[in-house]
Amino acid sequence: MSNIANLVAFDGAATPVSHTLIPVSVTRSKDEVVAIWREQVTTLPIYAQIQQTTRLKRLSSGIWKPVSRTEVPVIETVSGQNAAGYTAVPKVAYTNTMETNGFFHERSSIAERRLVRQLHVNINNGITTTVTPTTTGPAPELFDTLVSAT
Repeated sequence: MSNIANLVAFDGAATPVSHTLIPVSVTRSKDEVVAIWREQVTTLPIYAQIQQTTRLKRLSSGIWKPVSRTEVPVIETVSGQNAAGYTAVPKVAYTNTMETNGFFHERSSIAERRLVRQLHVNINNGITTTVTPTTTGPAPELFDTLVSAT
């Protein structure tokens, strides 16, 4: 199994910014492994940090269900102070979330799972040219090989 490590990704801003998410935890129950990463921006509270979660669960039917979820909290803007000079602490106004789920039969192969994952990624990214599938990192390992970070 792969060791949990930092994740580095660029955002979709006009001038892309690199975000580093550090490993927070890996928990195991009978049928599920959950790994969590979180950004560590020193000026933001923990609840306002970007978070990545992966889940790998085997359903009672034998179907494997890998899930990759990215959450980006949006902080409300606080402007000004009250008559006593108090400025309220910013809070999360809402969280934008993307989630990809897979449902793979126990008889499916790595090649079959990689094929559907790459098609899904290419369709969602508008890729119309030949690209080599990514085979390393948390998502390819989760969806292709059904291996969770440990």
